[in-house]
Amino acid sequence: MSGSAAPVLALDQGTTSTRAALLRPPELTTLAIARRDLPQHFPAPGWVEHDPEEIWRGAVAALREVLERTGIEARAIAGLGITNQRETVMIWERASGRPIHRAIVWQDRRTEPLCRSLRSDGCEPEISARTGLLLDPYFSATKLAWLLDTIPGARARAERGELAAGTVDTFLLWRLTGGRVHATDATNASRTLLFDIRRGIWDPDLLDLFRIPAALLAEVRDCGADYGATEPALLGAAIPILGVAGDQQAAAIGQCCFESGMAKATFGTGAFVLLNTGATAVASRQRLLTTIAWQHRGARAYALEGSIFVAGAAVQWLRDGLGLLGASDEAGPLAATADPAQPVVLVPAFTGLGAPYWDADARGALFGLTRATGPAELARAALECVGFQTHDLIAAMHREAGPSPTTVLRADGGMSASDWAMQFLADILASPVDRPRQPETTVLGAAYLAGRSAGVCPEPEDFAALWQAERRFEPGMAEPERARRLAAWHDAVRRTRSSG
Repeated sequence: MSGSAAPVLALDQGTTSTRAALLRPPELTTLAIARRDLPQHFPAPGWVEHDPEEIWRGAVAALREVLERTGIEARAIAGLGITNQRETVMIWERASGRPIHRAIVWQDRRTEPLCRSLRSDGCEPEISARTGLLLDPYFSATKLAWLLDTIPGARARAERGELAAGTVDTFLLWRLTGGRVHATDATNASRTLLFDIRRGIWDPDLLDLFRIPAALLAEVRDCGADYGATEPALLGAAIPILGVAGDQQAAAIGQCCFESGMAKATFGTGAFVLLNTGATAVASRQRLLTTIAWQHRGARAYALEGSIFVAGAAVQWLRDGLGLLGASDEAGPLAATADPAQPVVLVPAFTGLGAPYWDADARGALFGLTRATGPAELARAALECVGFQTHDLIAAMHREAGPSPTTVLRADGGMSASDWAMQFLADILASPVDRPRQPETTVLGAAYLAGRSAGVCPEPEDFAALWQAERRFEPGMAEPERARRLAAWHDAVRRTRSSG
């Protein structure tokens, strides 16, 4: 393998945009990125939808643009890798490829009544034991059930085998291959509430429980596998599709978190933390998610996952809600000017608290306000609350999986660009935080899966040796100060929850 190896194409289909990138192996240096915005549709309170045709048009346009910008022809591409927003699901006609309804997005809450009914029937413990997930509208199964029960004739057509269903990766694979491939990977399958993550199969009992015909569902393959090839007319030549993974798993792969005990955190609007637990699927006692990190040659690696509802959204609140910032990147410099004698604590429970609390009724609160409190103290509190939440989540993960032999957290996402936020994170975790040189970690993970399958990227241990930190943030806070700050945070959370 050398710098002259054939480039790899990656498609990252997210909640608000679709990006395509071309990367050069073996280090996967980015040659070009193209982006298309994706509108969200809100037909009713709590409902969130995407138009599958808009997803498709954006994906093709981004792929074409990145090839045009580099001047590299499709026939010179070693392979294409796909990563995607997870849990978003849709149904389409096998004969025409036409969707029967808009995609129901992972954020959608319309199926809460069904989830509540199943929880009251005592179904959640067994569902969690098999899938590693909680019974929540977040996941795909109840969305599929809603589509089958709501669209006239859909259930009968599904049972006759006329319809196909899948997450966004599956729909894109179907379209890219001209309807020849109906497949998904193990990471996306593991987010549906229908997949037994230990046996690696669609669970017949769960299909019966959610009334999902097996004929609807895709074949589950390894993350790095043969997923067919693109229709030649789409991009100028057939490109082999050789890798698929859900976005958070792709980020973990892009961060080279290949060893048990390694952890990554992606800080966007919210935050997702994944802790690699190796070949062991740890059954969580603290309502963390047990998920498949990746699958290779039928062997699965697992992870514990936790979601923080508000990370960058706290800074957006300062900017858009309070008008204290002209741009989000002003938060760090402003926080640096805060008065140390004004210890303001923000509990950002704007939509409840996520892991490890799972308190939907909690609401946001500020503690420690005085007449001297100003924008700088609020900016500091907004950034610090992300570090506090990450501390509690990682502590819960280590209680579940045991002390980690790897103490460095690898951080990515938009908020990781803030030096101030990352330094506080290292201080409050009392462990180093690494920010990668290549910030597009989901793209990198998808590209690596395809590149490895194509033989132009090295095996994980050698690829991990190529990973480089742009900066390491070392903890510098004295332990008494750290303990005091954590105690104040936990007291604020306790008071927020008791009054929520």
